[in-house]
Amino acid sequence: MKIKEKFFFFGFGQTAKYFVSELLRQKRNFTFLSTNTKKTKAYYFKKKRFVSFKFKDNLFDKEIKKNLLNSNFVLISIPPQKTQDVVLKNFAQTLKDSKIKKIIYLSATSVYGNHNGKWVNESSKLKGKTFFGSRRKKIEKLWLNFKDKTKKDVNILRVAGIYSKESNVLKKIKRSNILVKEKKYFSRIRIEDLARIINKLFLSKEKSLILNASDDKPSTNTEVAYYAAKLLKIKKLNKVSILSFKNKMIKEFYKDSKKVSNKRMKSKLKIKLKYPTYKEGLNNIFRKSI
Repeated sequence: MKIKEKFFFFGFGQTAKYFVSELLRQKRNFTFLSTNTKKTKAYYFKKKRFVSFKFKDNLFDKEIKKNLLNSNFVLISIPPQKTQDVVLKNFAQTLKDSKIKKIIYLSATSVYGNHNGKWVNESSKLKGKTFFGSRRKKIEKLWLNFKDKTKKDVNILRVAGIYSKESNVLKKIKRSNILVKEKKYFSRIRIEDLARIINKLFLSKEKSLILNASDDKPSTNTEVAYYAAKLLKIKKLNKVSILSFKNKMIKEFYKDSKKVSNKRMKSKLKIKLKYPTYKEGLNNIFRKSI
């Protein structure tokens, strides 16, 4: 019998849950622990029992340190808080002293900033100036500094816009029938493919990789919206300008335009995406929702 793998998740949101589902699908022998912002408690996820420890800002259950020391793999999906990374701030020494084989920090493609619709890859200049892009850049640098000082296997996944059966453009258009008329290029990734990418990265023998997690077809927001409307048999979308939105985060999002290359990710991890473009991904969601 294979040795049981021990995972520790800082944050147990959609990505971590889909990743656990992927491990269960593969019938892997594993245990996992996670953090939450409320209180330490035992839970069940798809009949798999785990403990979720309280961790909010600088307050945390002391048991986290003990369990980190004995974990094999760590996945960090907690978003940046100002210019600090709360995991490094509170657990850098524990991570350094641990037996952890591999750490994955989930960053975002917002670090690239605006490239006016041109292609970017992992070697491109990080021009992120938006609220999230600038913060992600700073946190990535902290993790890379930690890697250099400790020689730990720290990996960074720059994740494109995630969509899933729970959250997708089909639901948005069905609800609002709105099309943002400014054409900007964005990259996307279906959540199931992201879970497989994370799994492949944890299993990879290569160390300290920086990879983009995106699909094969970066596309404009208008192209994707019209395709979703076609599936829904909505003949006309209401065109609005991004300037009409009051939400600052939405306005920030539309400041950037770029096509994110996934060539290095597919080459390093030897992975074939199940949903290589938004068309396969949205078609699958649409068929299953009928």
